[in-house]
Amino acid sequence: MQPRKKLKHILLGNALKSNDLEGEKLGPLWGVPIMASDAVSSVAYAIEEMLLVLVPILGLAAVKYLGLVTSPIILLFLVLAFSYSQIIACYPNGGGAYVVSAENIGKTASLVAASALMIGYVMTVAVSLSAATAALVSAFPGFRPYRLLFALLFLCMITLLNLRGMKEASKMFGIPTYAFILIMLALIVTGFVKLFAGNLEPVDYSQSMPSVTGGVGTVSLFLLLRAFSSGCSALTGVEVVSNAVPSFREPSQKNAKDVLFILVGIIIVIFGGSVILVTSLRIIPLEGKTVISQLGYAVFGHGIMFYVLQFATSLILLLAANTAYNGLPTLLAILADDGYVPRQFMHRGTRLSFSNGILFIFFLAAFLLIIFQAETHYLIPLYAIGVFLSFTLSQTGMVLRWIRVKGKGSWYKMIINGLGALMTGGGTIIVFVTRFSQGSWLLAIVIPIIVYMMVRIKKHYQFVGQQLKVDDFMAHYHKSVSQDKNLCIVLVGGINRSVLKALNYANLITSNVVALNIATDEAQSEILKKKWVDTGIDVPLEVIMSPYRELIEPVEEYISKKEENLKPGDMITVVMARFMEESWFANILHNQTTYFIMQRLRRHRNVSTVLVPYIYSNVFMQKTESKKTEI
Repeated sequence: MQPRKKLKHILLGNALKSNDLEGEKLGPLWGVPIMASDAVSSVAYAIEEMLLVLVPILGLAAVKYLGLVTSPIILLFLVLAFSYSQIIACYPNGGGAYVVSAENIGKTASLVAASALMIGYVMTVAVSLSAATAALVSAFPGFRPYRLLFALLFLCMITLLNLRGMKEASKMFGIPTYAFILIMLALIVTGFVKLFAGNLEPVDYSQSMPSVTGGVGTVSLFLLLRAFSSGCSALTGVEVVSNAVPSFREPSQKNAKDVLFILVGIIIVIFGGSVILVTSLRIIPLEGKTVISQLGYAVFGHGIMFYVLQFATSLILLLAANTAYNGLPTLLAILADDGYVPRQFMHRGTRLSFSNGILFIFFLAAFLLIIFQAETHYLIPLYAIGVFLSFTLSQTGMVLRWIRVKGKGSWYKMIINGLGALMTGGGTIIVFVTRFSQGSWLLAIVIPIIVYMMVRIKKHYQFVGQQLKVDDFMAHYHKSVSQDKNLCIVLVGGINRSVLKALNYANLITSNVVALNIATDEAQSEILKKKWVDTGIDVPLEVIMSPYRELIEPVEEYISKKEENLKPGDMITVVMARFMEESWFANILHNQTTYFIMQRLRRHRNVSTVLVPYIYSNVFMQKTESKKTEI
């Protein structure tokens, strides 16, 4: 085994066949920890974020208003849970807010929703890892100087585990998630028992922080709205189940709904119970000590349970990032299929995960962690607004759907979705306005840029499709004329103008031409075979199935077998078509497989490779645009 392959095998494990995909999907048992970890983990920092807004103004009196701020958040969570259960029922192929907006509102709204979801998912990873690191350094203050390093190490670890596949990741992450749920339930139950027994006193900050005991300001609506906007980070994660319905095994919709409702029950108990205890114990954030760590110390003391809580909190925050690794790659695959992002995001890796989407998350999250030095409260403003914007668009889209598709119970579904749209729309405005000076204004620039890039990518793919379209087959193809007998292999992925040009070139240099297709999908290969026969191409087509989705390895193995039968002086020519672009950006949008095949075949003495360029015609494009204008 080559060193590169050996390392890949060690890190990612054995490659999986395409028909193993169903076995990689999730059921309720492992779907809960994978999909619910983000929402569950929000408890670890949402309460703290609310108090960080209230305490500087109100001092210890801030905890009195914690319940007032939390109540609408829990109500909104319930509304969203019901709404997303309807999205799961109506849109079984996933995509969440993007698909709902595309069908019911319009293309622009769907792209805004997709942009907001992208930002939300990447921010989920950055926020979760930052909060996980905060929990770790809270228990072990000596690690504080290495906060960023720990966050990046956590990022590398979670990325690697996701590259190994959903099933393996779910088992690795499932036990710690359930452990956090159990330790939090134990904390809440123990806290309530001690509270009712009179054995739990409020935390005394008078000695360590005498200045915070009294308020320095007054309660205002704007202050409460700011606290609400910070606490809304607890709502993140509720949408991921609807985005990743295809990740569940059949019946996928039922399993997705089960996971969603289990998530709702867990959150209400843990989030609501924690808020009651924090309010009763009058806990406020301290430098180097999180609210959850202080709550754990007050209830459990400085014993083993306290360290179990801190360790479990750090782990669940780490695993919360995993939610994005399930939601965003699926969304990118849907966007790629629609032509709005590079096609490479549709391809599954050796372990059947959308590996390009996973790596996309890794690089963007690493960039954010470095820029913001893994500080959670710097990231929250950018985090919540993207999530709320996608909430608003999905709820609005569902209202329009119920107006258009009238059916049993549609009126009350429309009322609930309408309430969700109003609440999340208001939340979007509140978060944007109250966090404007802290960086939320950036999203007013970033989202339009992402939308513009997706529109340009779509136009590019449409242009390429027009350039490669075969309107009249015989006008673009001629039969063999050469008397040379050397074998020429033309690699084909379908029938289009660039492939016909490559076949024409091959026919000119030899009469011994074979077309080779490496198929990763049996249904698509059958379609190609039928189309090949129907069009009357006189070059034989050989199809090799690649169950592990490898393209380069099967090509090399096929050529190696042909080399064994060569006579002295014979050569094999491998011809590949390549669509040429002047723009470096446009070239990124096309697969670079031809380059890697050429590099691999350089080691074969009796094999030469030829790239047949297909350069687009500006005249053709101008005619196409003028026709569109006339229409």
